Amino acid sequence: MIRIQEEDFDVGTEIALMTADKAMIGGIAAFIGLVRDMAPVEGTDKRINAMNLEHYPGMTEKKLCEIEAEANRRWPLDASLVIHRYGSLKPGDQIVLVTCASAHRQAAFEACQFLIDWLKTEAPFWKLEDTDDGTMWVETRDTDKAAAARWKK
Repeated sequence: MIRIQEEDFDVGTEIALMTADKAMIGGIAAFIGLVRDMAPVEGTDKRINAMNLEHYPGMTEKKLCEIEAEANRRWPLDASLVIHRYGSLKPGDQIVLVTCASAHRQAAFEACQFLIDWLKTEAPFWKLEDTDDGTMWVETRDTDKAAAARWKK
């Protein structure tokens, strides 16, 4: 299941809903992404006051569905959930929740890691950080690209 939303989410509630009446699930892996209070810029850290996340409605959901479908093709998942927020967020706010459930933990771990790696590089979200020195767009980092590249077939 994919959701793009402005409002926050409750991790426990979301996992309970995802796993309700699914006794075959033996393991759940989850990743929760948060807004940091500092951004590395040219070897220094800049304080982040807010992060504004933008997306292209329709296109974003389509791409996330493709990424989730690929995870379900690669691993035997009993359930998966991706919630990604947009709008103005403050340091400490939740941005993303990725959960994968499977009969066995290894599939859940790998699928969860795949999903977050591909979300960081493939999903059409744009992040604008508001710092004391002004605003700056967040670029995809080389480390994120390398993490996603290991999943390419």
